[in-house]
Amino acid sequence: MKTKICLVLNAPTIRENLELVERYRQWIDVAELRVDCLVPDERLQFRGFPEQADIPCILTIRRKSDGGQFVEGEGSRTAMLARGLAFADTDRRKNFAYIDLEEDLQVPSIEEAARAFGTRIIRSVHNMTGVETDISERVRKLRRTKDEIAKIAFTPRNLTDVTNLFRDSRCCIGEEYILIAMGQYGLPSRILAPILGSHLTFVSSEESIRQSGNALGHLDPITINEVYHIRTITEKTRIFGVTGNPLIATSSPLIHNKGYISQNIDAVYIPIKAETIEESIEFAEETGITGLSVTFPFKESVLPNLDEISAQTGEIGACNTIIKRDGAWLGYNTDAPGFSRALLEFLGRRDLKHLHIAIIGAGGAARAIAHTVRELGGKACVFNRTTDKAKELAHQYNFKWATLDAGNRLLLENYSDVIIQTTNVGMSPDAEADPIDFYSFNGHEAVYDVIYHPEKTRMLKRAQKAGCKVCNGYSMLQYQAYIQYELFTGVDYAE
Repeated sequence: MKTKICLVLNAPTIRENLELVERYRQWIDVAELRVDCLVPDERLQFRGFPEQADIPCILTIRRKSDGGQFVEGEGSRTAMLARGLAFADTDRRKNFAYIDLEEDLQVPSIEEAARAFGTRIIRSVHNMTGVETDISERVRKLRRTKDEIAKIAFTPRNLTDVTNLFRDSRCCIGEEYILIAMGQYGLPSRILAPILGSHLTFVSSEESIRQSGNALGHLDPITINEVYHIRTITEKTRIFGVTGNPLIATSSPLIHNKGYISQNIDAVYIPIKAETIEESIEFAEETGITGLSVTFPFKESVLPNLDEISAQTGEIGACNTIIKRDGAWLGYNTDAPGFSRALLEFLGRRDLKHLHIAIIGAGGAARAIAHTVRELGGKACVFNRTTDKAKELAHQYNFKWATLDAGNRLLLENYSDVIIQTTNVGMSPDAEADPIDFYSFNGHEAVYDVIYHPEKTRMLKRAQKAGCKVCNGYSMLQYQAYIQYELFTGVDYAE
């Protein structure tokens, strides 16, 4: 059974929903018409939608308590569901292919009408505020007859709840079901739906995702196909990923997955949001992930969880790449060589000798950058809000250190040949934040910001306006990802 890709249609008019189907047709298999999202007049005209859309359709009228917009009462909703099945055509393509009926909705006449004309019943439960447990038992109880498909959608509190979903799904052999963990923690359940054995995975239009703030953790149809290549995922597919928090904007999946496709490697690389690195490793163990990119804020906290680390990783004191080999987790740091290549290309130099460099921040990325600056012969001062962390990192490399505030503006000026911003301040969605808003650029500085979403942070825009040479962190991301790719696959990345 191949997982089908279902586009959720929640536009207010039939015409707009048909336009969405047409726009995404080549990337979807099914469309779910959310009748509860239609304006009142349009709710009288939806019966002909499957024929107009010319694609298998799900009829859904979701109550507000289940995350929908229908508030008129069960009598009215039942009548509308019946209307959607009325005047069934002998050509089943003109009827709804599926109808979504909640666990507590018992209307035998609707169920009989659906079965009579080949409309499959999705028996669903939507838990918008909590976690569903004992998934295999819930699936069996939901399916009142063998032709029904059980659907369980819930809101995980953390990544561990998603890990448990994958574990429980292994006990659902022989059942037909749809399993969804909603929200950002649940994103892996949508991409890895074929691994879960889910009958469907749900996607939304780009506009719908933007308008909702992506509260449900949806992907758009193009991304799930062109970035994650979901149609090629099987139980034999190798899984890798990037883990961190908030992990809102990351281009790593695009880089890694592009490499797999170009080199015909059966693998997928996914984002994995977690509260702790321990949750990430637990998820990796359950799903068979053998390589993880580790980003903010786990680059230091990951170290105690590893069986072995490279010498460079030990010296830096931060790790951004972990690999499972022969049952053991090994740690590496690809940030340092990736940053070295990116910075020297940006500056057009072979080293950093005779340069005074300001390192803004003292976290995991700053540790790799400080190591690189020392290796390339630069003199640096570490500026950080937390003085103790700045002092600790600076002493490791015999650098100066200072608190990151307006009181040290003159010292920052003295170390402004190159200013390297390593924190997440200014990252989307808080793009107006500026970690050195007290500093006035004069145009001689070369300014490098490890952030690449947005393409230019407020700090970089200020620097560029003053005449400075500027660069964001995308090249660093690329170059460190190429090294990770080789560690994960044993194959050089084809740049």
